[in-house]
Amino acid sequence: MTLFEGGGVAQIRIARPTDRLAELEHFYHELIGLPKLTSWRHGLDGDHHGYDGLILGMPDGTMHLEFTHHAQGSPAPTPDRDALLVFYLPDADHLARVVRRLHDAGVTEVPPENPWWANGGHTFADPDGWRVVFMRGHGVEKR
Repeated sequence: MTLFEGGGVAQIRIARPTDRLAELEHFYHELIGLPKLTSWRHGLDGDHHGYDGLILGMPDGTMHLEFTHHAQGSPAPTPDRDALLVFYLPDADHLARVVRRLHDAGVTEVPPENPWWANGGHTFADPDGWRVVFMRGHGVEKR
């Protein structure tokens, strides 16, 4: 039996430690607009074993980004310039508005490691240095 048989998968979550929780919330929630699904503060919102956290997601709730910070420090691993989070935006005007919003907030584009992403895409670094690409198109179609 595979992961997708016998009940399937309800959600996918990508989790990452950080020492920049507030900056990541500003970048992903306030600038990009990912919905904030939940957040917690250790000691204020119960016992979270020393962790503060933030979960953001796609509006349909199937994909989550979780960022956690431990009281004793949670430095993010050093990102590779080709480790990407890619958002496909089929509407060119929508893509332009997202890119303009980031530029207006003082976020500058970074050159992609792989030149493929420069063809219709815009690459930015989040506060931890991880690359985020906003790409024109629909993404990969199911075969």
